[in-house]
Amino acid sequence: MRYYIADLHFYHTDMNHSMDHRNFESVEQMNEYMIQKWNKKVRKNDEVIILGDLSWGNADQTNLLLNRLKGKLHLIQGNHDKFLKNKDVALNRFTWIKPYEELSDNKRKVILCHYPIMCYNGQYRLDTDGNPKTYMLYGHVHNTQDEKLIRQFQEITRQTVTTDRQGNIRNIPCHMINCFCMFSDYTPLTLDEWILCDKKRYQSDNMWSL
Repeated sequence: MRYYIADLHFYHTDMNHSMDHRNFESVEQMNEYMIQKWNKKVRKNDEVIILGDLSWGNADQTNLLLNRLKGKLHLIQGNHDKFLKNKDVALNRFTWIKPYEELSDNKRKVILCHYPIMCYNGQYRLDTDGNPKTYMLYGHVHNTQDEKLIRQFQEITRQTVTTDRQGNIRNIPCHMINCFCMFSDYTPLTLDEWILCDKKRYQSDNMWSL
């Protein structure tokens, strides 16, 4: 099984008091809760692709974290992954570390980057039933004003009509999913689970805007 998650920020105390307002009593409580949620879902041979900003801890703290997390870890590098520059961190715990990647997930292309890519490779590709064949998974923006702007961009794009190469008139596809850890209660999710999670969040946002 392959899972995705972004912006966990282990050991980052400020996440409880600013930006995210996670409201744990301490960074230690936050860390333990996220590890429990992770290990309850992920098994030894599962893959987990971390879409950046995993740990704010020092080498010892980050190594302890890496030893406790289950699964085969892959890292899309985030702007707060400073531990990557520390020679004492056990980076061999990661199968690979990259700034960007494109993978296949159950016959769908997945574009992976810490930062949202508004015009991503394969964006216009649909299957014969009109379902998207490509998804852009990102992190970085958490649940901020930037994320709201990205949602607005997607809505505008989906409502925009274009003519494809076969001369058919259709709306422009746009399927970007923010895999921010708080959206999944700090649990890594499969692509299908993230699609469902994103749909529910979108419906909830629209309900409150009525």
